[in-house]
Amino acid sequence: MPDAPSILEQEHEDFRRTVRAFLEKEVVPYHEQWEQDGQVSREVWAKAGEQGLLCFDVDEQYGGAGVKDFRYNMVVAEEMCRVGASGPGFPVHTDIIVPYISQLGTDEQKARWLPGLVSGELISAIAMTEPGAGSDLQGIRTSAVDKGDHYVLNGSKTFISNGILSDLVIVVCRTNPDAGHQGISLLVVERGMAGFERGRNLDKVGMKAQDTAELFFDNVEVPKENLLGEEGSGFISLMMNLPQERISIAAMAVAACEHVLSLCLSYAKEREAFGKPIGKFQNTRFMLAEMATETHIARVFVNDCVTKLNAGEVDTALASMAKWWTTELQTKIVDRGVQLHGGYGYMMEYPIAKAFVDSRIQTIYGGTTEIQKEIIGRSLGI
Repeated sequence: MPDAPSILEQEHEDFRRTVRAFLEKEVVPYHEQWEQDGQVSREVWAKAGEQGLLCFDVDEQYGGAGVKDFRYNMVVAEEMCRVGASGPGFPVHTDIIVPYISQLGTDEQKARWLPGLVSGELISAIAMTEPGAGSDLQGIRTSAVDKGDHYVLNGSKTFISNGILSDLVIVVCRTNPDAGHQGISLLVVERGMAGFERGRNLDKVGMKAQDTAELFFDNVEVPKENLLGEEGSGFISLMMNLPQERISIAAMAVAACEHVLSLCLSYAKEREAFGKPIGKFQNTRFMLAEMATETHIARVFVNDCVTKLNAGEVDTALASMAKWWTTELQTKIVDRGVQLHGGYGYMMEYPIAKAFVDSRIQTIYGGTTEIQKEIIGRSLGI
């Protein structure tokens, strides 16, 4: 099968070896237990930080490597997909949440939080979605009232990745109820603040080892020093950071497509029916040919997006295109993979079954497929 032209260099492949060795030693042997527990251990976060696998784009003065090259993030996504490690929320932490603090934080905030985020001592989450507001961020009702030297935060959030383990939660809230999107701000809530409670660890269809929680804020006093960015600038900050989040999800999607294709090719060579490998049947070959072609297209597309992201040239519409198209492809590819495996594809001891249940969320979080198409449509002037 032809490989897409690689955008990786030797240092990325060297990094891949480090990531792969780490996952084989510190993640794979424990992942089944984490699935039963509904969360990973805090120790694996500390070990990942020790190996330099978290927040490598954070400046050296705060303990990071200062390497702002999303190809490294892509390698982590690929290696986690390869072993089915859907539990550790490293990409959410590194690709999505910590950049808010790096970009918007004051010198004092960065000095206070970034070293722990890099080391894995502090685990992060971002709380956007509410029981009554998902992709429509302007519909959020969580409120923060200015009380002089602090805000009083009230509301609830749901479907929050890293929600149980998180030590820092960036809460999207409304500081001015009458200002529309200009009334939205970002407050950092810390573990142990009075009135901050976690609800249940949600029982999801897949990604069982990834802790996903409800969060509740009952008159939480958040000091003004924990306001991230300017008051009222939260919506703009979210819009600026969402393209990288969506490219991150697309990178995971294409890595998952490649992983599923590999599983299917191996199975088609090994599994026999009517006296010959199922890969010898024309229907199977045609299905695999389509899967290989579409996966190749997705890889070329995502490689181009990552190259543009590194150059600062990704706009909102392109990120939305990447997010919806690759994730919809992922669900299609994995569904075909289950069909190809027959009854074994429905058994959880087979990696294809785990890939199936873990994949379904991809078209939903980070903004649903429908929201992505709406964003693209608006960019076309219609």
